[in-house]
Amino acid sequence: MTTEIPYLSQLWRRIEAAPKPVPEDSLWLRVLVQLLVIAGIVATDVAIEEPLNLWAIPVSILGATWSWFRRRHRNVPIKFCIAIGMLVALAAFFGRLFGEMNDTRLALARLLIELQVLHSFDLPRRQDLGYSMVIGLILMGVAGTLSQTLAFGPVVLVFLALALPTLILDYRSRLGLGDIQFQFKKTNTGQPGSGVNFKLVGIIFLVVVSLGLMIFVALPRFPGYQLRTFPVSSPIKMPPGQFDGRQVLNPGYVSSGKNNNNSGSGESGLNQETGAGTLNDTFYYGFNTKINQNLRGELKPQDVLRVRSQARGFWRVVAFDQYTGQGWEISRNNRTLTLRRSIWSYQFNLFPLISQAKTQEVVQSYTVLQQLPSLIPAMDKAKEIYFPTEEIAIDPDGNLRSPLELREGMTYTVISQVPYRNRNQLQQASTKYPENIKKYYLQVPDPIQEKVRKKTEEILASVNQVSTNKKPLNSTYEKVLYLAQYLKQNPNYKLQKEPPFLRKNEDLVEAFLFGYQDSPPGEKITGGYPDHFSTVLTMMLRSIGIPARLVAGFNSGEFNPFTGLYVVKNTDAFAMTEVYFPEYGWFAFNPIPGMDLIPPSIEEDQTFSILKAFWNWVAGWLPSPVANGLQAILGVLILWLFQAITGFFSLFSQGWLGIFSGLIIITIIAFLGWLSWDIWRGWRYRRWLAKLPPEESIYQQLLAVLASKGYPKHPAQTPLEYAAWLQQYHPIAEAEVIDEIFQTYMRWRYGGKPVNLEQMRQLLLNLKKAHWKRLKQRNWS
Repeated sequence: MTTEIPYLSQLWRRIEAAPKPVPEDSLWLRVLVQLLVIAGIVATDVAIEEPLNLWAIPVSILGATWSWFRRRHRNVPIKFCIAIGMLVALAAFFGRLFGEMNDTRLALARLLIELQVLHSFDLPRRQDLGYSMVIGLILMGVAGTLSQTLAFGPVVLVFLALALPTLILDYRSRLGLGDIQFQFKKTNTGQPGSGVNFKLVGIIFLVVVSLGLMIFVALPRFPGYQLRTFPVSSPIKMPPGQFDGRQVLNPGYVSSGKNNNNSGSGESGLNQETGAGTLNDTFYYGFNTKINQNLRGELKPQDVLRVRSQARGFWRVVAFDQYTGQGWEISRNNRTLTLRRSIWSYQFNLFPLISQAKTQEVVQSYTVLQQLPSLIPAMDKAKEIYFPTEEIAIDPDGNLRSPLELREGMTYTVISQVPYRNRNQLQQASTKYPENIKKYYLQVPDPIQEKVRKKTEEILASVNQVSTNKKPLNSTYEKVLYLAQYLKQNPNYKLQKEPPFLRKNEDLVEAFLFGYQDSPPGEKITGGYPDHFSTVLTMMLRSIGIPARLVAGFNSGEFNPFTGLYVVKNTDAFAMTEVYFPEYGWFAFNPIPGMDLIPPSIEEDQTFSILKAFWNWVAGWLPSPVANGLQAILGVLILWLFQAITGFFSLFSQGWLGIFSGLIIITIIAFLGWLSWDIWRGWRYRRWLAKLPPEESIYQQLLAVLASKGYPKHPAQTPLEYAAWLQQYHPIAEAEVIDEIFQTYMRWRYGGKPVNLEQMRQLLLNLKKAHWKRLKQRNWS
């Protein structure tokens, strides 16, 4: 103890002897910095849609108030406490990373907020306030990557509105100027820079926002440049041994008259698995191990998913292989495979079948907005899934199953190896199907087998009667396309708002093609609901030996160009047909009238998606001929621009020669841009001078020459005061010339006396020559 006390005393004396930090005395700067931090905290909570960090706002305000009153003190004990608190926050950060394995952006945002709260208790210097400004900016950036709605937009505007005056005050502090006065209009106070002009700040704000929106609209969206992050919600613990992968939990279904809702949400199921019945208006009937297509009704629109994807696609949920006459079921439901992930990672490897088709990797992140069944939506050919439960299951048809229903707020990520649809390759695909494919995907009920086959062959045989192309349909791919188009366009098969119920032994496909038994007297109703078209196409293909199955999922949904997310509703759910091509795998076809024949996939270009959305909005207000003409012109321009941009970026992937070529192009474009800007400014200046009286024009040119030399005139100075101030910086001869021009201008401006314009122009020309001569001598020396 005798050796420690002197050492501590010596350390304390050294601390006391150290120079005190220069405090920041601008109260307005401190207030605005605190508001920036608050905006960053609010933005984070708005982005995650949960008020998790609002506690930090009053605590940080308390800390900032304490710091203001203690800004001239050393605050050594406070600094030690802050250091300890930061170590605790860092330990909690690593604990969240390893304990929850949650999205690292959330953990980072919480760490930054905790550090800022501690930091707010010691902000004596301007540099300390600068750290707070940076933390606020980082929080806005993190919130921007997390946000999925437009609610984040107003917070960005508030942050920008606060940032502009904050930067002005920070710059004033660096120059050593005093505190400011806020002005709402331009005034002459006699002191340069004595206030902040809110009118000017407002103009700058509008210009920045306008330019930002223009750049945002026109900026190309290249999927390859998207950040590859794997958002997953917090881990969900399940009791061991309770998940075998066979059961699908759909709150909208009832089984044997009993509610099959295990979610505890209070929803009542209506989708009975057999017999005539009423559709549940919330949960799509097709997401189950069995589906009953003898149900009638419609869904009430609700947002159910938000999807961030590198490509637009069909969010596949479930496929069925066995037709029951009035619906479908999964015949190999007892052959599901349960997968368990590592305790250190959310990753499940799915190992999809290898395809000879060219593929592209597509990353998708899904956020559940409303409760969904325990089937996991994903783009086709999923190879990895990052899911918050410890187990998932997959069945022989590639259907992904969760141990529990998808809960509101759940987030998961899927990586799919999506194949390109090459029509030439698929036309040449073999018709030798593996035995496993023929066993499960060619089944047709015996009572309708022959009748459906004859109808299908009839349709294919009539192709030359309705088509100008006399070439027969020899390939499987062309047959599928023709049959799908036939069902979409044939007036005999219409979308029915409420088709008759099927009788107990009545077959759906037979009723669709040849008429319902309960059609009104004297009338034969054919067609049916949208999903009925897909069932009929699937059975028609099977009847002529083409393996097919029914697949249900969600259409892409509505793309929001501001958030970059697809908003999916429950009404976007539907079923279509998947057809098997040996060596290439399954490809989908949609026979439903009013929908695209080929579902959306990676072939669609989303490079200028926001510009397209903006154009669609504008075109909606224009007459059709005008809109069509402009669209043709803009199409050519956009195509040229896209080719130029992609060609330019491709240079950087062609080795050193390509990189140097790209840099040379950038330099040339920058030089031409600067030269154009300089010429434009000169043209505008000359045009402005031409509109002035000759006397005023000569006076303004003199002011411009003096300003270029580093002697600008302050608005508060009179011409004579300005001339007297200039005398101390110029030789006697130049000072006399300047004074002569000012005196002549004052006599004309305020006395109305005539002016010798030629003499004034000559004096100005002599002054310019003297200026350029001095500048040249300085450069040579």
